[in-house]
Amino acid sequence: MSFLGRFVKSAAFAAAALGLAAGAAQAEKKDLTIAYVEWSDAVVATNVVKTALEEKGYKVKIVPLSGAAMWQAVATGEADAMVAAWLPATHAAYYAKLKDKVVDLGPNVTGAKIGWAVPTYVDIASIEDIKKDPSKFGGKVIGIDPGAGLMKASEKAIKEYDLPVKLIEGSDATMVAALKDAYAKKEPIVITTWTPHWMFAEWDLKYLADPKGVFGGEETVNTVVSTKLKDEAPEAYKILDGFKLSLDDEQKVMVENNKPGADPAATAKAWVAANKDKVDAWSK
Repeated sequence: MSFLGRFVKSAAFAAAALGLAAGAAQAEKKDLTIAYVEWSDAVVATNVVKTALEEKGYKVKIVPLSGAAMWQAVATGEADAMVAAWLPATHAAYYAKLKDKVVDLGPNVTGAKIGWAVPTYVDIASIEDIKKDPSKFGGKVIGIDPGAGLMKASEKAIKEYDLPVKLIEGSDATMVAALKDAYAKKEPIVITTWTPHWMFAEWDLKYLADPKGVFGGEETVNTVVSTKLKDEAPEAYKILDGFKLSLDDEQKVMVENNKPGADPAATAKAWVAANKDKVDAWSK
């Protein structure tokens, strides 16, 4: 074989090798991490989308974090996605700081809201009414995890309404436990809360009016992904982009999750199996 022939053959092999390497580099990523906050609605949405992705061949790890850490994980690429971004108000500070480092795919749930609520047997209608007799509520408002957007808004509400009350830090679970105990005794209680949440199906509750608009209006819960996901896992990106749940669907699954011995992964799988048309639409 002539030198030229050997050169052409070697170049062909090199080109083929480079082509294979490029193909390997472009192979779709199949291991995904989804960050979430352990709120009832986020547990549902995260497990449902995890199941949908797993049915498409992905291996999905879900990681519970605080709200701030959840946003940071997606921004750094440690997590590929989250389906628990409350916008435009509750997570406004996180979004303002990290919006250039993430991709907001828009709402997966609409009609969400945050605020304070009381059982319907409590005879007040507005946040302002708490000031008339704060001792009725033990001088406190029962909160959730410190640093949550809802807690920051609640701190602002206490200042704006000049309320002589203390905001009690805890978690979704401890807030619900306090509500359950007070409700059983028909005692007054003020809780920080949000929709969607299964507690509204469990007990008769009412939001307190917020004439100063501290808690904002209707919100959406958005899907936010890493800037690399579209290139690394385009099919997963498409599913996450199409992911949608109605308030009714999400709250029904929340109720199932609240039953004794319930497993959120199992209830999510049951919902996905029973709602194939909705799930299939996410990837179209």
